[in-house]
Amino acid sequence: MNVTDSKPGVVSPLSLLKLIAYSCIGLFVFFIPINIGGKETIPLDHIVSWLRNDHGQMAEVYAILVVLAGGAYPFISGNWRTSKTQTVLSLFKVLGVVTAVMAFFSVGPAFLFEKDMLPFLFSKLVVPVGLIVPIGAVFLAFLIGYGLLEFAGVLLQPIMKPLFKTPGKSAIDAVASFVGSYSIGLLITNRVYKSGQYSAKEAAIIATGFSTVSATFMVIVAKTLGLMEVWNVFFWATLLITFVVTAITVRIFPLSKMDDTAVSREVEEFKHSRVKQAALEGLEVANNAAPIGRNILQNIKEGMLMAMSILPSIMSVGLCGLLLAKYTPVFEWIGYLFYPFAWIAQLPDPMMVATASATGLAEMFLPALIAAKSVFVVKFVVGVVSISSILFFSASIPCILSTEIPLNIKQMLIVWYQRVALTILIASPVAFWAEQFV
Repeated sequence: MNVTDSKPGVVSPLSLLKLIAYSCIGLFVFFIPINIGGKETIPLDHIVSWLRNDHGQMAEVYAILVVLAGGAYPFISGNWRTSKTQTVLSLFKVLGVVTAVMAFFSVGPAFLFEKDMLPFLFSKLVVPVGLIVPIGAVFLAFLIGYGLLEFAGVLLQPIMKPLFKTPGKSAIDAVASFVGSYSIGLLITNRVYKSGQYSAKEAAIIATGFSTVSATFMVIVAKTLGLMEVWNVFFWATLLITFVVTAITVRIFPLSKMDDTAVSREVEEFKHSRVKQAALEGLEVANNAAPIGRNILQNIKEGMLMAMSILPSIMSVGLCGLLLAKYTPVFEWIGYLFYPFAWIAQLPDPMMVATASATGLAEMFLPALIAAKSVFVVKFVVGVVSISSILFFSASIPCILSTEIPLNIKQMLIVWYQRVALTILIASPVAFWAEQFV
């Protein structure tokens, strides 16, 4: 029902209380950094860090159980035979179970247990992602179930629609990815897409354009590349360039040609001022929302199913990517596709930039490792590329494939190539300018 047509008295004082109180809880957990034990980060990250640090063994046992369940689920549910893609992904999940068991029990060939192989995938990706997704799902009930999404959507529509061709509420996804995790951003996007509020095109734009790594991981990239002395420049340049690249990719194939029909399209013409309309839409949702307990249970179920789908894929697809990057020239060959852009940008050692950028397809942290000893300009550009490219096989691509967002691997590879090429061109002049601050 359109809130502009609502009868007076439909929205109760209780709806206002739910909108404000529940939204504040969600905002606090996902967006407000607090200092605990000398570490300043969002409460969700504190919860996950506490579980990993104080209950590390239990967290690993939990993660391996989720991987085992995720490997079995496609065959129990019958999803493995719904399409060729699902069949291949299901087989990769079985491989993920095998590699996760190897990592958990430290059994297998020595080369797989180098610190950047199975230990990295299991400890640094599978365990934290396995915790973040279901725990984050609990608090998503507060963030997206009681009107905040609709309230923010109306207010931010004038910015998001012209720039990115997405509804105003997609700003929540972007911020959630940036301060929390791409997996949380994708969880929000998938939930909103399934409810009919995003079209396939809008969901795909958000998944490939906003679901970047968190600010916390940006710090790790900057430290690895020795860029902390220009942290503020690197941080804001990366953020701006990532969204500029997104604004370009939404206007070219394949994203521009995707289906743009949505069941519950965001209203663009209002009977009231934008602020009043935002409040009315938020209150209407809060008024009709299910009880918080039911929402939390539904979110936990969806979060666990997503974790079960993601974790085995990270272990298998991620390992394949890391092995290709380390032991084959595949990414050197792919790097030749980016060499012309690095050469046009007049970067020193353009082949280094091209190869390092290509390895980001396997794991977003690999470019930083490869370029760590290069010159400042190369390190700056590669650092921005590793974050702005967004799509990589060790985590974000399996995450997207685990959702109902209709993106296939071919489309994601095209978008990834576009993002890397554009980022090299846009980040290069910024890197030459930033060099003066060193």
